[in-house]
Amino acid sequence: MPPRSGEPITTTGAWSVGDEIGDRRFARVVGGEGLGLEAGGRLGPVEIAYETWGELDPSGGNAVLVLHALTGDSHVLGPAGPGHPSAGWWPDIIGPGAPIDTDRFFVVCPNVLGGCQGTTGPASVAPDGKRYGSRFPIITVRDQVRVEALLADHLGISRWAAVVGGSMGGMRVLEWCVGSPERVERAVVIAVSAAATAEQIGLCSLQVRTIRADPAFAGGDYYDRAVGPAQGLAIARGMGQVSYRTAAELDLRFGREAQGVEQPLKGGRYSVESYLEHHGDTLLRRFDANSYIVLSEAMNHHDVGRGRGGITAALSGVKAETSVIGISSDRLYPIGLQYEMARLLPNRPEVRVVESTVGHDGFLVERAAIGAWIADALA
Repeated sequence: MPPRSGEPITTTGAWSVGDEIGDRRFARVVGGEGLGLEAGGRLGPVEIAYETWGELDPSGGNAVLVLHALTGDSHVLGPAGPGHPSAGWWPDIIGPGAPIDTDRFFVVCPNVLGGCQGTTGPASVAPDGKRYGSRFPIITVRDQVRVEALLADHLGISRWAAVVGGSMGGMRVLEWCVGSPERVERAVVIAVSAAATAEQIGLCSLQVRTIRADPAFAGGDYYDRAVGPAQGLAIARGMGQVSYRTAAELDLRFGREAQGVEQPLKGGRYSVESYLEHHGDTLLRRFDANSYIVLSEAMNHHDVGRGRGGITAALSGVKAETSVIGISSDRLYPIGLQYEMARLLPNRPEVRVVESTVGHDGFLVERAAIGAWIADALA
């Protein structure tokens, strides 16, 4: 039987404040009255999964918020295990003596609203006892940050010493800076833009359409079926992976080589095809197709200037000391978008450019360079 989409996934609805699974903790931050959503409607209750490292000082002033990207989760650091289907996605960045030094800072990483690793999302059980599925509402980056702000209140953190994130996480860093400027002292924005571009929207929308076109998607209500939209999600992930890397890197790593002893002229695969299939199959074991859709569409809605007089006006109100980092070869969020953002920020930060052939994924792969710039920003 083909794998179900996102097996195994974790659903919320059975935990209370203080419960743990692996290194994750859970807090109900919105009750049955629900959270009013930017696009309309309400969602509640809302539970959030998060992990922490280090100790919060008595003043609560040493807290750092780390925000993950599209298919990340709260498990930034540590091995796979109970509650953690994969190893930490940003090793070497957090820990004693690391760029985000847990001897100095209390570090918090939440799973995002709409995700599938503990925080309320489409696979969660709704108040009527059934999974949300197709009923999960449209959410935006602003809704996600409001939930993170409620978690900060729950933890007794009125102001972050720093907020750090790349890609989708960088969107939320910007939203924190624009929407709650008094709550952010420093910000590190990595490999992102102030608003989604037409190309980014187009790429995300094609991946969403691919998942929805899988006959097993069943309109989003596949959780009680034997087979979910595994093929659609795997292909969508492969499409995304091409945009996360570069043509030069793919040519260098794979060229036109066949996969092992397979013969492409006789129906076998090229090595690069196997690579993309592997990334799709790996994602199936830990991610939910509905979450992929919900989060991709939230990224498409990203625009810090919406309803705020435009991007220039919105960024002019940022009070945080902001650092901007870009990847030289990023074709999904080209470096020019970071320069544009930096010109509009009040502190006019220098754009720190990580030289890499990897592309957008450089914010995850080039950890030595990224870590050095983060350490400098937090110094």
